[in-house]
Amino acid sequence: MTTPPSPPGPERTGGSSVRIGVLAPLTRPGWVEAGRHLLAGMELAAGDVNDAGGIAGSPLELVVRDTAADPHRATAAVDELAHLGVAALAGEYHSVVARAAAARADALGLPFLCSSAVLDALTERPAKWVARLAPAQSHGWRIYADFLLGAGHSRIAVAADQSVYWASGTRILRDHLAPRGGTVVELDVRALTPTAVCDELAASGATALLLLAGHPEPAVPIVRSVRRDRRLTEIMIGAPAGQPEFAEWARSLGGDGAGVPFLRYLPERLGPLGARVETALRERLAQAPSFVAFEGYDTIAVLAGVLRSGGMDRARVAASWPHVAVEGTRGLIRFSRVPGIGVWQWAWPPVQVADRDPADPARFRVLA
Repeated sequence: MTTPPSPPGPERTGGSSVRIGVLAPLTRPGWVEAGRHLLAGMELAAGDVNDAGGIAGSPLELVVRDTAADPHRATAAVDELAHLGVAALAGEYHSVVARAAAARADALGLPFLCSSAVLDALTERPAKWVARLAPAQSHGWRIYADFLLGAGHSRIAVAADQSVYWASGTRILRDHLAPRGGTVVELDVRALTPTAVCDELAASGATALLLLAGHPEPAVPIVRSVRRDRRLTEIMIGAPAGQPEFAEWARSLGGDGAGVPFLRYLPERLGPLGARVETALRERLAQAPSFVAFEGYDTIAVLAGVLRSGGMDRARVAASWPHVAVEGTRGLIRFSRVPGIGVWQWAWPPVQVADRDPADPARFRVLA
């Protein structure tokens, strides 16, 4: 099935809308800016689909529910959306929340295309109803670990919070670095103040500190403390989870937030579709769109293609995952079974290591 995101479609017949359920963190303690970008991309794509005639003449409707980074709230939303008769489920940014949503969607037989969550174990067992656009954490974070080694950093400290996602990231880094002569030192941000993190870092012999913790707390205070500690002037700060991608990071930290390498899932150069979508997203968001906004657009583009080709039957939607071939904003999207990953996976979206330019923190530099 080869389906462009917005091909000419049939004239609308005035039929009832085709509904897609959307999960996104839109209030605290969720990462609200990420949720806003995700939803902006989805809404733009839905508008493009409807401008092209909708789905078999019926308008595409997004039914949005706020997860607020709460797995229990997400599970309840999946139940509600399934009861409302949505054809498929889309979205979510936080990995732990997406994991809860994926488990419930798979149990209910509701197709779920996960947009942004990267945790490898998105489901505990192989799931036929779930697919994912974002790269698995092990894929992206190994690329990041190779970047660290290439930049001369072999002793790495991680300022880590306690969650399945951060623990998984620490394990990936350690397992990838150890055979190559690298070591990882863990600093528990729940037990240490930012000042104590600096003390431990100074004594560790590490040349890089990775922020495996939430934004703005405790990541922002840690960055400020490290930047102001004269013992740590040579320390590289990194954020593989992508915190510096968002404007909130730059607003919170200014120049202190520049020069912090992170992972982003964009190609070095966007094609015609990506460039058009970037322009439209910039206008919609009143700022540069993050990679999460492109993930949102691509999610709806894929689901629209599946629904156009196979109809609204949920089982047929799920059966379509291995046959998808949709031109997205960041390349051709196909799904396959990847060893160790229990869901249908796009293997792989483009991955960059980038940072904000210290000479101009509003500008991004691609480092690898």
